[in-house]
Amino acid sequence: MVNAVTSAQVRTPVRTRTADRGSAERAPAERGPGNGRPSPGGQPRRRMAPSAMALLESARSGLAEAVDETSPAGRYVAAHLAALRAAAAVVAVRGEPSSGSRRRRPRSVWELLPQVEPTLVEWAAFFAAGASKRAAAEAGLSRAATAREADDLLRDAEIFLSVVETALGVPGQSPLPLRTAG
Repeated sequence: MVNAVTSAQVRTPVRTRTADRGSAERAPAERGPGNGRPSPGGQPRRRMAPSAMALLESARSGLAEAVDETSPAGRYVAAHLAALRAAAAVVAVRGEPSSGSRRRRPRSVWELLPQVEPTLVEWAAFFAAGASKRAAAEAGLSRAATAREADDLLRDAEIFLSVVETALGVPGQSPLPLRTAG
């Protein structure tokens, strides 16, 4: 099991300017929309690209699909894809890290995630390790994932999505009700 990252670990400290106007003034990027105040909880409010919001919504609906999925392999695939979409939203918001070379090989979101959001490095390693199992399940191998593995991944993907929403300053939703393996 991946160590859960608490919301306190995800929060970024409020940085202040030490310009002529005093050290208590917030940088423009850290002001809330319209009023110059940070959002509740000290998290800076960010305007998020519609594509990133769509990825988060797709991740949330993917988790709902996983809950309704009857086969363990299908549940595993849906939960893993939901986590993949949540990670893609983080990369979309934070921006892909630049490299010195002009031609780059395609990179997995699980490789990019720790570079753009270091607090999620353990989550990236956890879900990257499950990618081959997801591929096997997608290929139709019914024994690729057991019911317990699928249920565990579904719970972990739900936690990961909540951590991502907190990291991005998006109001989270309540956890999905999960069926017991049986």
